[in-house]
Amino acid sequence: MADINALVDQLSSLTVLEAADLAKALEEKWGVSAAAAVAVAGPAAGGGAAAPAAEEQTEFDVILTGDGGKKINVIKEVRAITNLGLGEAKALVESAPKAIKEGVSKAEAEEIKKKIEEAGGTVELK
Repeated sequence: MADINALVDQLSSLTVLEAADLAKALEEKWGVSAAAAVAVAGPAAGGGAAAPAAEEQTEFDVILTGDGGKKINVIKEVRAITNLGLGEAKALVESAPKAIKEGVSKAEAEEIKKKIEEAGGTVELK
């Protein structure tokens, strides 16, 4: 049981990006998808309700739309999020509107949006 508790502690310390990488690795290793399980469970929870008119979007693109006059702070956040070098992050911020990350989960997209907005930038999710 101590091993399980240690594993839970390790998983709790993961960043959002590390958790997303872990999920992808597990999906590839075991050939399953967490998104598919949610999609299957979703209609069953509705008690036999009709299928939704439009599927909920599961992948988002995080688009930097501006630096809000705080270019340095935004560059620092972009570097932290994307692991880009200083030159690449600066070029990305200066070429806004530009995608920071593409095809990420809603939770990760919201987290990135929050970080960029706290740094002074503006972000759009598509």
